[in-house]
Amino acid sequence: MNKTLEKFGYPDNVLFETRHWVVLLRPEQVTLGALVVGSKTDATAFGQLDAAAFEDLAHVVQRIEPALLEQFNYQKMNYLMLMMVDPHVHFHALPRYAVPPEFDGVRFIDAGWPGPPDLGAPTALESEVFAHLRATLRAELGTTSRTAHAHY
Repeated sequence: MNKTLEKFGYPDNVLFETRHWVVLLRPEQVTLGALVVGSKTDATAFGQLDAAAFEDLAHVVQRIEPALLEQFNYQKMNYLMLMMVDPHVHFHALPRYAVPPEFDGVRFIDAGWPGPPDLGAPTALESEVFAHLRATLRAELGTTSRTAHAHY
């Protein structure tokens, strides 16, 4: 795996993997359920990916959106692909909330709502809460039958 995926907690934070992509729970929860979707390649430009990776990406998005909606009832999904600090192809999938959701008694403030997400304002989580969130999303993403595909 590339250094960008390792920075975001590979392999510990993996929620699921496909042939071309890794979906990780973002260590800093800017919004509840914030994810990192990273290419398994060493590509540093989106256009360097092959057609199969783009096809696979559609399945990833179709898998994460309904699972996060079911679990947290977000209002919008934002996707940020900046690659300014971490060079390998990846993006941040950020559920957005008009009303702050709660998980395990922690209230998650979406500091940028309704504008762009504020990446500098994550919700601090105890390691136990983060681990429970990771387990919850692994279970949700692993059992979402409407999005399951044989190649996962």
